[in-house]
Amino acid sequence: MRFFSRFYIKFFQETWNNIVNYFKRIGENWEIRFENWDRIGFYFSLYSQDFTSLDWIMFIISVLFAVIFIYLSIRKIIDWLSKYIKFSATEIEKEKLLDEIRELNMKVMDVIEEKNKILSLKMSAMGGNVDPSSYKKQDDKKALPSGPPRFVKLMQVDEELSTQDLAIIMDDEDKITLQELCNRFRFYAASRLKLYYTEKMIQLFFASLATTKVVILEGVSGTGKTSLPYAIGKFFKNNASMVSVQPSWRDRGELLGYLNEFTKKFNETEFLKAVYQATFRKDVNLIVLDEMNLARIEYYFAEFLSVMEMPDDSEWKIDLVPNPQDNDPVNIREGKLLVPQNLWFIGTANKDDSTFTITDKVYDRAIALEFFNKGEYFDCPEADPITFSYEYLDQLFTKAHQENKLSQKTVEKFAKLDVYLMDNFRLAFGNRIIKQITDFVPVFVACGGNELDALDYLLAHKILRKFEALNIAFMREELKNLVLEIDKLFGKNTFSESKKYLAKLQRL
Repeated sequence: MRFFSRFYIKFFQETWNNIVNYFKRIGENWEIRFENWDRIGFYFSLYSQDFTSLDWIMFIISVLFAVIFIYLSIRKIIDWLSKYIKFSATEIEKEKLLDEIRELNMKVMDVIEEKNKILSLKMSAMGGNVDPSSYKKQDDKKALPSGPPRFVKLMQVDEELSTQDLAIIMDDEDKITLQELCNRFRFYAASRLKLYYTEKMIQLFFASLATTKVVILEGVSGTGKTSLPYAIGKFFKNNASMVSVQPSWRDRGELLGYLNEFTKKFNETEFLKAVYQATFRKDVNLIVLDEMNLARIEYYFAEFLSVMEMPDDSEWKIDLVPNPQDNDPVNIREGKLLVPQNLWFIGTANKDDSTFTITDKVYDRAIALEFFNKGEYFDCPEADPITFSYEYLDQLFTKAHQENKLSQKTVEKFAKLDVYLMDNFRLAFGNRIIKQITDFVPVFVACGGNELDALDYLLAHKILRKFEALNIAFMREELKNLVLEIDKLFGKNTFSESKKYLAKLQRL
């Protein structure tokens, strides 16, 4: 192979020199011309005379490889050119389509202008005085002239409810306490709907309504999560609105709808209609976001979570359209919809692989109630639905806050627990959670529960839940000491739910 190797080296040297010389002269002469090919032939005739059989085999193999390489290179170049040509053709088609759309938009604008002129002539014939130019686009800050309504469904709500007497007239027998309300609902659900809930679950639910406008019912499927708000709606004689969350939801447009810039109509959703209906009513209104964690809650529900954090509830406004019109629904003012105080959002959430994890942003702003087991049957007397106004329910919540304030002794103990958690786990009760505690505990007590059970539930589901993000494997001793600290502050027979949760963490 000695002579073949020499030839191969000379071949590559001459080929490379030809390529380099060509590119050096490419600016002077664009003609493709390779020189010194005769020298390659000379070297081949010189060395091939002494080729052995192995040299000739290697020569043939190298020629085959060279042919294959050239073939594949040409194929690749052709493929690239083909893709580029297709891409260019696609872009050209897009430009043509965009041009056609622009032309169509211009024609539509011409038709609208012609229509407005005809309308003007008709009004003039009837004795009116209308300037056609007033139908053209005006300053966004001013209301546009009357025309076809943008909110068709909401205008229907205006027509249906504006003529109804929506005042809530409560009978004396319906003016009951929170504890009586919880018991009556529990008996109603069991006797009329065959739905069975524990006393504590109903107490937790009503205490949650007094604390936040977002309540999450989570747990395994078939435990009565969706049935609870359904039964509450039946009990208050105002059916809960059911909204099925879709996995494709990515933003608020999926929840509320959006303004179609082409048709100038607002694509309204059933969720928006339910919120709007609540602005007319005087009773308790529930909207159920069924399987709310099929999509990311902090994406599609973010605006509501932020707006309802404002301390002044008159600022709980959702932007719908950028400019108002004088024929918009009566309860949409300046293009905004006020979230009414008599409305709660109840989300159901399954815990499985098909759903998203609910983030701290959502948990911190809501109260989560866990459903692990299906309710057990119990005997009870029959109970009827109730006529109940939101105003009276709010009065009951206010009365509970006045009569069942946290005892100073309990506040001091909880403050010590806060310091302990901060020193040992870098976890603390934020201002939001402190406010929720002061709202939740008194109502839970008024519903028939006790102070420590309420604190136990909030500690387990608001604070200790955050331990899941910590490295539990290296904190088993600290968790045991936390249990001892709780026993020291509140007693050994208290805070059973928190201790149960800590025991589960230690087994992980």
